[in-house]
Amino acid sequence: MKFLASFSAFVGKTFSIWVILFAVLGFFLPDVFKQFAPWIVVLLGIIMFGMGLTISVDDFRELARRPHEVAIGVIAHFGIMPALALLLTRIIPMPPEVAAGVILVGCCPGGTSSNVMTYLARGDVALSVACTSVTTLAAPIVTPFLVWMFASQYLPVNAWSMFISIVQVIIVPLLLGVIAQKAVPGLVRAAIPVLPLVSVIGIVLIVAAVVGASKAAIVQSGLLIFAVVVLHNGLGYLFGYYASKVLGLNFYKRKALAIEVGMQNSGLGAALATAYFSPIAAVPSAIFSVWHNISGATLANWFASRQDADAPPRP
Repeated sequence: MKFLASFSAFVGKTFSIWVILFAVLGFFLPDVFKQFAPWIVVLLGIIMFGMGLTISVDDFRELARRPHEVAIGVIAHFGIMPALALLLTRIIPMPPEVAAGVILVGCCPGGTSSNVMTYLARGDVALSVACTSVTTLAAPIVTPFLVWMFASQYLPVNAWSMFISIVQVIIVPLLLGVIAQKAVPGLVRAAIPVLPLVSVIGIVLIVAAVVGASKAAIVQSGLLIFAVVVLHNGLGYLFGYYASKVLGLNFYKRKALAIEVGMQNSGLGAALATAYFSPIAAVPSAIFSVWHNISGATLANWFASRQDADAPPRP
């Protein structure tokens, strides 16, 4: 078990490498990995169940202790990323399916990777976790509404069905994870060291499945989608940082919110795009999953070298 925990920690720390590797494998071995496409929702549910196993009351105490800062992060996330996605689809010509996929990933809640990147950036991890938790819980309402509002000009959007799907794939597994914490705490404590391995396996299989199922479309439009994803992600970091700066947050908190805004739950985007649009619509989410881990780690390293007087000492 100790070896498995150590291996899990290693895989978690090298997450970006595994995502890139399996994206490449999905492209060159599409027949192998596109078989996992029907299991994308199940894989995401397993990931969210693991998140539920680690959620604590302390995550929500931050909301009660400093609601203003959490509100800034949540509003910035659901305001900036969808608006940037819509802007990019308007100024860069792209097929309707791709445009819908770009908007969909922009409307997703924060990804748990942002919490890890905020830690590496020596930012406000508690604030990052609180924002991720709130955007995740708000996703069943906010994500379908925003997708309907912005993406219905490109493809038909069934917001009610999307709401049901997000409840099933996000909220139910989360709640089951929280219940398991209370029902079998000893078992949960034993399982927690292995959770990074489970999460990484789930994400890389989702990415490889989407890439494998969309290889032809990636060959045709891959560079365009990659460019849009890079712009979307990078502008998200930039606008998240300066929005929190304008609103008076210190550098320690700005680092957290810049990363929180720029990083998405792209696994949810891939699952919803596959279910409601088309495989090509899931490609922006798959590429986002690869790219935001590379860019997030790079930004975190840059942020970590720039401390400010308000940051508490790191343990």
